[in-house]
Amino acid sequence: MSIKALITGITGMVGSHLADFLLENTDWEVYGVCRWRSPLDNVSHLLNRANKEDRLYFEYADLNDEMSLIKVIKEIKPKYVFHLAAQSYPQTSFTAPIDTLNTNILGTCRLLEAIHLEMENDLDYKPIIHVCASSEVFGKIPAEKKPETGIHEECPFHPASPYAISKVGTDLLGRYYAEAYGMTVMTTRMFTHTGPRRGDVFHESTFAKQIAMIEAGLIEPKVLVGNLKSLRTYADVRDAVRAYYMLVTINPIAGEYYNIGGSYTCEVGDTLNTLISYSTMKDKIEIEVDPQRLRPIDADLQVPDCKKFKMHTGWEPNISFGKTMQDLLDYWRERVAKKETFLIR
Repeated sequence: MSIKALITGITGMVGSHLADFLLENTDWEVYGVCRWRSPLDNVSHLLNRANKEDRLYFEYADLNDEMSLIKVIKEIKPKYVFHLAAQSYPQTSFTAPIDTLNTNILGTCRLLEAIHLEMENDLDYKPIIHVCASSEVFGKIPAEKKPETGIHEECPFHPASPYAISKVGTDLLGRYYAEAYGMTVMTTRMFTHTGPRRGDVFHESTFAKQIAMIEAGLIEPKVLVGNLKSLRTYADVRDAVRAYYMLVTINPIAGEYYNIGGSYTCEVGDTLNTLISYSTMKDKIEIEVDPQRLRPIDADLQVPDCKKFKMHTGWEPNISFGKTMQDLLDYWRERVAKKETFLIR
């Protein structure tokens, strides 16, 4: 019988790259959960495969509808569950806190409860579940309190947005279901990860999109920015999904939680300068702070200690920061060249 993997949020950046990885590197059947209204842009290259049911299937369900989740789990009974779906934009959470908390905390609870229910109905069903939290759970750590080796798993949570609070709940729910019901649930706190298909609401992606539009003459040569002093450690999304695969396949330990991140650390302003340096308009681009892009509170010291995960799995990031940024800029150049129309954000 074929191994089945379920990805919630398959239409997102990470979910689509995870589907790519699993289809290329395993013989698993991949089931992607998406809402009926989910944009399919990130998986457009996979739609023909899904139409042919060539190891790829789309299942309609919603984290806010428990019955749809129960139905999907019961019908598929996936061996591996990658729970990636979320309201994932911190800035939006300040204006939509209830939706963020409901989707991310209660949505995770609904999914885990659906799996727990199926396990009670079928005692032979023992899935391995990855719950994706976020490095944002650690929030705003003062420089004087940041460990020398970076933020490790036992650093206290100090969430700095409703999104971060929702991911604290997500993190704790994963561990609760492992401890209370013996479910093999593991939680990750992935630090900044990016690359092609990154949403344009995130800083490095909006920089790349604006630069691509400037190069095409669509907007004036000015990049609008938020806080450029925030310190970030970057990973490539393609390294991130490989880490998630290793998480569930290399001696999975119920209830464990891991920090995962890249190896390149810089300020957001340096990321912007790197992207500008790749531009054909680099000598003409100006930078302007847009107050609407500033958060009320910023998690501005996002530097991880990934020793625990690396020692357990042997994972190391392979893709350089420069390649990630070049690929991200080229992704936006390709979309601009297709004459797509974008919001200026």
